[in-house]
Amino acid sequence: MTGTEPTSVIGRRRLLLASGAAVAAGLAGTAGALLPRQRRHAPERPPARAVRPEATRTASTTLETTARPGGPARPGVYRRLISGPGWPTVVREELAAARTGREDRRTPLACFVQFTDLHLADVQNPLRTEFLRARSATAWRPQEALTVAGAVALVEQANALRAGPHTALPPAFVMTTGDNLDNNSAIELEWFLTLMSGGRITPNTGDPTAYEGVQNSGLPLFWHPGDATVRDLDKRRGLPLIPGFLAAATRPVTSPGLRIPWYSTAGNHDALPGGCLSPALGDIAVGARKLLSVPDADAAAYANALRTGDDPKSTVLTAILRRHTAEARQVTPDERRRLCTPHDYLTAHLDPAYTGAGPVGHGYSPDHLNDDRLYYSFRIAENVVGVSIDTTYRSGHYEGSLGTEQLRWLERTLTAHSSRSYDTDGRLVRHPAADDAHVLVFSHHHSPSMTRRPDAARTDEPRHDGAEVIALLSRFPNVVAWINGHSHVNRVTPHAHPSPDRSFWEVNTASHVDYPHHARLLELADNGDGTVSLFTTLVESAAPHRTSADFSDLSATGLASLYRELAYNAPGLAEGMRAGVMEGWAGGPGDRNAELLKVTA
Repeated sequence: MTGTEPTSVIGRRRLLLASGAAVAAGLAGTAGALLPRQRRHAPERPPARAVRPEATRTASTTLETTARPGGPARPGVYRRLISGPGWPTVVREELAAARTGREDRRTPLACFVQFTDLHLADVQNPLRTEFLRARSATAWRPQEALTVAGAVALVEQANALRAGPHTALPPAFVMTTGDNLDNNSAIELEWFLTLMSGGRITPNTGDPTAYEGVQNSGLPLFWHPGDATVRDLDKRRGLPLIPGFLAAATRPVTSPGLRIPWYSTAGNHDALPGGCLSPALGDIAVGARKLLSVPDADAAAYANALRTGDDPKSTVLTAILRRHTAEARQVTPDERRRLCTPHDYLTAHLDPAYTGAGPVGHGYSPDHLNDDRLYYSFRIAENVVGVSIDTTYRSGHYEGSLGTEQLRWLERTLTAHSSRSYDTDGRLVRHPAADDAHVLVFSHHHSPSMTRRPDAARTDEPRHDGAEVIALLSRFPNVVAWINGHSHVNRVTPHAHPSPDRSFWEVNTASHVDYPHHARLLELADNGDGTVSLFTTLVESAAPHRTSADFSDLSATGLASLYRELAYNAPGLAEGMRAGVMEGWAGGPGDRNAELLKVTA
């Protein structure tokens, strides 16, 4: 979440972190009092049907090392990052017992990588509402101009992951679980598809020779990295002076593209401007006026409209922009900032120019264009199926839901891959013709962020919330996990059922725009004892933890390191570190690197 999403909603967590609320969220992910056993998973003998994993590991994960701030947290002091110790694998047994000897019986089934919440941002877009920073320092990120450089480093790391640490299988694909874009614009979609498939990206819009955003506006509300004369809010908090920063941030960068296939799942920022605004505001995005500040009363009115989540927020924003047109900054209009419809999103994915390592469409096919359908199923491996669902509200809302048609499709898809299931009354139902397979479900929104709010773009269709999706998934013993993002927090939740085989895991992964900048490597294995294990190992980008001492390295690699370091020093995080609650964003030990056991069907 950036720009127009309220600081109180699920996509923005800094205020929660600063207040300590995120600690409770992190503890919830480890099942509260059910604290799992902690130990690094390292078999004493090679598995009977797999290469010894440690012998094949080439790129580091958070099992080996993690980025951490050095020195004590003090007000007004910028903390440099250092390499800290890795996090062990925690064995979580809430849904099934860990049986002795399973390492030797284990058969690897699948290995893949999850990206989520990249938020590739055109920071000069006129529709962004950075002016909300006057109400909260966390409403704008100092690192936002470096999202492309940071994402390129993440692609480089995914390419370097030769084998999963627990199965020795090479990653077969990358799944993005939404909020790939930030402002729902055509240029951000182009950047995303080029990032994933390979090519040159110029993270600049409007005037090709001059930056036209908040960071050279002269307003002390925002960090001015290249201007020593502006004593801005962030420099007072310790952020450094970096001459040449804006020129470097808007310089072309080349993505190698993923060397493995990748699949796409849409998030609210992919479907809506700012992740929550009406598509009717498209004229502002391609216009020539960018509003940088507004009177307190207007900012309060808009923030209140955002909290309600209803469509009037777009009306309120439009009125504010019109009232203050004269004070807005004159910027260069750019048609590439036009908003993307679902049809545009699908068409771009199907463009052969963005096939990269495949598959064509990255989960979508030409048939999806007929009704702008953004959900599908695909084969992950032998006896393993993936299901990507579309949880977005298309009329303007940051929360998620499923429509009745898609919910029924999901039920049919699960039935097709389950030889047995349970009806809504708990009665066993046999499906002799089903192609039995382990099922992994992917979405952008996690279950707590899915509501039954009506969608004005689809008024004739009832919507279904996270509890209803959980109820449906628990009817199918073949469902192993529901994997998602949106929250910007690492959290792993067991969805237990009185019948153990009907239990499953929900794996919620943090964003790559906010601390802690994580992706996730997931591995599935059959333990040969009536259980499967899903391993969830967090991954940082390939950028070094430590950037140059004098901030002079403004190469693509240097910017990617700086991107991570700025995120660790962003407002809210420093306060959270001083309060001892920084762990809330990264999650507890069982939300990071874990072995998640489940009884098989």
